[in-house]
Amino acid sequence: MGNLFGGQLLAWMDVIASVSAHRHCRRTVVTASVNNVSFTEAIIQSSIVTLEAKVSRAFYSSMEIFIDVFVEDPSSGKKRKCNEAIYTFVAVDQYGSAIQVPELIPESPEEVSRFEGALRRKQLSLILAGKMKPQDATELKALFFDKEK
Repeated sequence: MGNLFGGQLLAWMDVIASVSAHRHCRRTVVTASVNNVSFTEAIIQSSIVTLEAKVSRAFYSSMEIFIDVFVEDPSSGKKRKCNEAIYTFVAVDQYGSAIQVPELIPESPEEVSRFEGALRRKQLSLILAGKMKPQDATELKALFFDKEK
């Protein structure tokens, strides 16, 4: 079909996300999970592809990384977003034990939105893994229940 292999894109996303996580904490980082990947649009093999990764939230030792994938029109140079993903990385010491990472302060409206969503995504993940009780997921509950009641 002449399209980029999805596994290749996943590998590129893992590399760029690890660079972003490392730049945030300046420590060795490991991929903890691939939380979400949206293959919204196929990428033709000869396309010019740009990946942008940013830490969306830092927790104690983990960082959620948002990756946006763009393809560039070779004639106009215009980029359009075609895919995205969310990865989680953990900072580790020389023994492979998790270590604390610096706090992240979101600035732009998009950063604030992704920052706020990260806690809900983490709570959902913990519930599904059996590591958190649904009644303890305050951010998720706030989506469904009126805070004033």
